[in-house]
Amino acid sequence: MTAYFKSPWRVLVYILLLMATLLWLIPIFSALFTSVRTFDDILRYGFWSRPHELTLRNFQTAWERGGLSRYLPNSFIITIPSLTLTLFLSSLSAYALARFRFPGNRLIFFTYVGGMMLPFQVLLLPVFRLTDRLGLYDTYWGLIAFHTAFQLGFCTFLLRNYMRTVPGEILEAARIDGCSELRIWWQIMMPLTLPAIAAVATLEFTWIFNDYLWAIVLLRSDALKPVTAGLATLQGQYIMDWAVIVAGALLATVPTVIVFLFLQRYFIEGLTLGTGK
Repeated sequence: MTAYFKSPWRVLVYILLLMATLLWLIPIFSALFTSVRTFDDILRYGFWSRPHELTLRNFQTAWERGGLSRYLPNSFIITIPSLTLTLFLSSLSAYALARFRFPGNRLIFFTYVGGMMLPFQVLLLPVFRLTDRLGLYDTYWGLIAFHTAFQLGFCTFLLRNYMRTVPGEILEAARIDGCSELRIWWQIMMPLTLPAIAAVATLEFTWIFNDYLWAIVLLRSDALKPVTAGLATLQGQYIMDWAVIVAGALLATVPTVIVFLFLQRYFIEGLTLGTGK
């Protein structure tokens, strides 16, 4: 009797998951179809109609005339240093908070957690004035410093919790053998927390690379804008040519998709390994 009722419920769950997946894929398929249509085809037959004329020229237009050949390198110039500094500093702070007991340990940890609860929008004006006072406004380093500082809390929170699952006997054995704390952090703790670091790196790369709000707040020069802010200029330049805009957006997603494909094994392992400890 139990197996009889379990099977229909399982089929219902599969149907709901399939419907949710198809619903989630609708915008992606819509973007793919729109990117290979001409502007006249969309105007004549409507946005949701069947494509009558297909072309790949929209990708070339978005890359050359839309400025993606300049905006994409800017995104990497901002993202890679921000990600490197964030992982380096957060791994050090997470190691100290996870493996050492000292006055103020929990206060520092709760400060990181509290910073994660603070909406970024509240800090628009203070951050803008601070970067202007420091001479970092409209520079790469201003945006890199912001991303590094504001992502430290989340990365430290995750890495600290993961590092606490590492057996302390391994670290004690290394100390007995004469290893310094920096060497223990680099040669023992970092390899053991590689799944968590890969998971955090995947999330942080996606968030920093796709940032739009702070790119338009802290950058003014068009030559410095990342791809997210640069895509906004396509609307005025091409008078809402949706085919070119969507084609540019799809090109902008390629780096994040590649990063996830290369790190997906570590990403999934990092999300699930801690549940069994």
